[in-house]
Amino acid sequence: MNASQSTVDVSVIGLGRVGLPLALSFADRGLRVVGVDNDPARLGAVREGRMPFQETGAQELLDRVHASGRLSLSERVADAAQARHIVITLGTPSFSHIEIDMRDIRSALDDLLGVLAPGHSLILRSTIAPGTTEFVAGYLTKHRGFAIGEDVFVAHAPERIAAGRFLEEIDTLPCIIGGVGARSGEVVAELFAAFGAQIVQTTPVQAELAKIWANILRYTHFALPNLLMMDCERYAANVFEVIDLINRDYPRGGIAQPGFTAGTCLRKDFAFSEERSVAPGMLLAVSRVNESVPLFLVEGIKRRLGTLANRKVAVLGLTFKADTDDERDSLAHKLIRLLERELADVAVHDPHVPTPTPTLEQALDGAEVVVVAADHAEFRDPRALAVIAERSSGDCLVVDPWNCWGAAQVFAYASELITLGATNA
Repeated sequence: MNASQSTVDVSVIGLGRVGLPLALSFADRGLRVVGVDNDPARLGAVREGRMPFQETGAQELLDRVHASGRLSLSERVADAAQARHIVITLGTPSFSHIEIDMRDIRSALDDLLGVLAPGHSLILRSTIAPGTTEFVAGYLTKHRGFAIGEDVFVAHAPERIAAGRFLEEIDTLPCIIGGVGARSGEVVAELFAAFGAQIVQTTPVQAELAKIWANILRYTHFALPNLLMMDCERYAANVFEVIDLINRDYPRGGIAQPGFTAGTCLRKDFAFSEERSVAPGMLLAVSRVNESVPLFLVEGIKRRLGTLANRKVAVLGLTFKADTDDERDSLAHKLIRLLERELADVAVHDPHVPTPTPTLEQALDGAEVVVVAADHAEFRDPRALAVIAERSSGDCLVVDPWNCWGAAQVFAYASELITLGATNA
């Protein structure tokens, strides 16, 4: 049977934060979809009509799709071949040796080899190292003898949507498609035309480079203010005032604000360039800056308070960015480990993560130090600062690299922040 005659339009392998919203969006636009995942809990949640993670508007989307019957689910990768188009949205971590870990993709390819047929298109949606799309095409040719671009079609259509903005951006961000041969690009464009966004055709390697370097750009963009924050501490300067001096009415300003720079994409994707870089170490240095922020904050606390042994430290936020439940590669966990190595008594509060944490009041009770690790909206509320002042121990030290309350102090005492926040309001 030719895959182009399939009664299913598209399958999505991997129903995580990239794959599930994509599968639901295809189904919401009238396509018949097979979703594949090996996590029984995730499949169970979707079967019951529950989103297994936060994504703005996704629960309402799942409700509509659930009622339509256009999404079927499977734990078997081979079942993805029921559809003409097969989209792979599996994780691509980096080995410690600075190289892409393609084991999940290789495993999926091996499961698909025996069931692929002429007419199938295979689309890599995950972030991948340069050359991976051509490797996949060659793998199919080597093991099945397919002529890529004639028998089956292979392309990279990188996911570029920010967490929490899927439904907003899937219809508006240009969709980059790097097809192996012109026909592959055309076939994959037919699928993604369902979203109505501009489609930009390019080569596979240029699509791969565009994706990883977009993330590298952001990773570097945020490393600079983090390094400046450390420099300002050394010279007893105020990082927020220096940033204001750089940016105010200056056409060549634009430096960002400091904070924890992490997340599963930003922390690993530089390695996909670094593994074959002609400037080895440059991007590792960027990573080192961002990875040093938790230690910088802990050392800054010790300079002001001395030993942290047996002192209660409240950490506010566990996720890698504001107003999400995604803890993957969050630097908050590194901060907590560093504090525990100083023998501090660490209490954590995060209103977004699925694992229950103590209430804000419980975390703050008796705390001598409060560290804002994620700038959730709940923490930016001036009432949160009032709770800190009320429930913590005496005039506790507040560490706020995000400048949540407009006081423009990375390290300051609660009473000082309240006064400065009121003055700057």
